[in-house]
Amino acid sequence: MTKNTITETLRDIRAAAERGDAKAQLKLGLMYCEGQGVELDEAQAANWFRKAADQGDAEAQFNLGLSFEDGCGVGQDDAQAVHWYRKAADQGLADAQTALGLMYEKGRGVAQDHAEALAWLRKATDQGLATAQTCLGRMYAEGLGIAQDYTEAFNWYCKAAEQDEAKAQFNLGAMYENGQGVAQDYAEAVRWYRKAAEQGEAFAQYNLAVMYEDGRGVAQDDVEAAAWYQKAADQGDAGAQEALRQMARR
Repeated sequence: MTKNTITETLRDIRAAAERGDAKAQLKLGLMYCEGQGVELDEAQAANWFRKAADQGDAEAQFNLGLSFEDGCGVGQDDAQAVHWYRKAADQGLADAQTALGLMYEKGRGVAQDHAEALAWLRKATDQGLATAQTCLGRMYAEGLGIAQDYTEAFNWYCKAAEQDEAKAQFNLGAMYENGQGVAQDYAEAVRWYRKAAEQGEAFAQYNLAVMYEDGRGVAQDDVEAAAWYQKAADQGDAGAQEALRQMARR
């Protein structure tokens, strides 16, 4: 898209937003949020999200909730985040249902309630949302609001991992490595760690490095181990940074 085309598109979107078109207001908010065609401006993003949210646009309500949860362009306010997530969740938006479930799980902006968290996460998993499937798997793995069940956790992680959800792929790797909910299988652990690591998941990069260093599920290879430790270290992983120091001393 040429610069002139981008300018014309932005002009049209802004004109529609100023006329009160909710979808245009949402789009303009996202453009400000991402710095797409305009200078990144979180306050402007939140302003346009609110205009669309006040008209009942579920995606705008969700994005306004994110703005309040993260303090982007508005004062950080968990209660307001919950307020807007609930409005979008009540309209069936799976991302908002997941976000609301996590707020209940953590007790942020609302009293902690694992049963309520599970209820909202299940609404999102019913729509096939991978992030919700990962969260539900974690709740089974940790026994949060439900009896601990590694088999159920494994099944939910599989559903999300098949959608390329990196955290689920990492969790599957850990379950294979530790034999939780599935027979221990280092080769499978390596396979899933690699999938997550290649998506930039730092914990998976670290664990994959350990597997290479120890020669579990893969041929022992210090060069490969160091390469994956470095990727994790570059993301601030303290364990990977220490592992690199130890390797340098050998």
